[in-house]
Amino acid sequence: MMRLVKAGLMFGNLYEVSSPALVERYNRALEHLTGKRTELTEFHIDIVGASPEVAHELGDELYLNPHGANQMFILLSTDQKTAPLLNSQFSTSRSILRQYIVENEDQLFALTAREAVAGELMNSVFKLDEPADLLDINRIEITADTTQAHVAEAEELSGQIDRFMSDDDAWWDDILIAEMIELAKRTGNIQRNPVKLDSKVYVQGNYFTSHFGGVYVFRDANVPTIIAREKVNGLNDTDIDQVLTFDDREGIANWLRDENLSQLIVQRPSQDSALIIRQKMDFIVVSTAANHDHDLSGMSRQNMRTLERRYANQLPPEFTGLMEVWRWASLGGRVPRLGPPHPAFFYALRGSQNKDRDLVNMLLSDLSHLDFRQLFICHKSLFYEAYQTWSESKKDFVVRFLQQEYAMDKDGAREALFGAEPKMTEDAPAPTPIPPLRKPTMTRLVDDELLEIDIESGRVRQNAKPYISPWGPSPRSRGKKGRNRR
Repeated sequence: MMRLVKAGLMFGNLYEVSSPALVERYNRALEHLTGKRTELTEFHIDIVGASPEVAHELGDELYLNPHGANQMFILLSTDQKTAPLLNSQFSTSRSILRQYIVENEDQLFALTAREAVAGELMNSVFKLDEPADLLDINRIEITADTTQAHVAEAEELSGQIDRFMSDDDAWWDDILIAEMIELAKRTGNIQRNPVKLDSKVYVQGNYFTSHFGGVYVFRDANVPTIIAREKVNGLNDTDIDQVLTFDDREGIANWLRDENLSQLIVQRPSQDSALIIRQKMDFIVVSTAANHDHDLSGMSRQNMRTLERRYANQLPPEFTGLMEVWRWASLGGRVPRLGPPHPAFFYALRGSQNKDRDLVNMLLSDLSHLDFRQLFICHKSLFYEAYQTWSESKKDFVVRFLQQEYAMDKDGAREALFGAEPKMTEDAPAPTPIPPLRKPTMTRLVDDELLEIDIESGRVRQNAKPYISPWGPSPRSRGKKGRNRR
């Protein structure tokens, strides 16, 4: 993993804690939250104050996130807002805390100038024991204060000032005046420099969690849906409209299409889109060559075609499927006929321009592991997990590619791959009411007809919504009856 660290692809942009004053503030906050302290004199922290060095010292990567449900945080500086979130259990945690820091930046800047701010992102559950708990996480409340309780004391002093100004007898209350003086010594002039951090509640809408093997929760969709990497006991009993697993590729593809959450990378012949597909094909060639112990040192785009020809008979169906898309996009070949069962299908999709685009791209990267670039951009924890299984030669190639081709222009690369950033609304929408659970069904694609089968009775619904390839109906459906099936 040191290749990634040295290349700035792992633990990058962390906040450095090296001065004795900051280390002591961190220790006071850490002891306040967990009862532990660190003996380190220098370390780095992420946006929540979690440090890989401290985690190694304590032997606990989740020392600020017990049970992975309620993320605690330590802020030493508002500069932490640009840092990543390490070992995240929920995809929304970083964006929520970053928004909180931005909204309270002036207050937090004043507080962290003299003391660390400690707080917690509190869910409605403290531990996820069963899949049904996933739907109980509707709101995230952030509470924070310094270890010396400056915010609480400032609120108390504010109340005493209001009492002193409104109560005629307060002028003669020596005890009240003495308490105000003592509090003011610790809080400063709160009328000139107000110290206030209101508890903030954020909507927890659609998200990914690493719990239960990896689960994507789309609660705010028109058809609320949970997508799990694998079958999980109890998941089908959750109070949600639809539960899918990665085995049900047709179900996932149809749901993404119906919700307008995904789009084709190549929607019409285009050299720019063809280049993206070509790069995905190159990544598959690299993976194939690495699996055959090929030395990838010095490999470049110029000699990638030689490598492709050498391993032509060993290339997986992901490559041949994307080749169809590439030919159509660049050379005017026939329209591709890839359906969801084809291993290349999800490689040809990306998230559409919507508020959950990043989450959809995370899901798509989870379904297309051979595209290591998208995996690194959209799902870093999964990328780091896969990286450890690669050969040394592939590790060198991937690090060199990401450092030279991606890190040099991250914004440009993301825009080319995923389109411009979607416009965000000011307020996040409230969660959609959960409809009653439907009877469990499965779908099967037979001659371009999507048949819905009731698992309990075995009955087949003939009037199920027909499946149409995103590039158009297949040739066999272009008869008199199928000409206008769209």
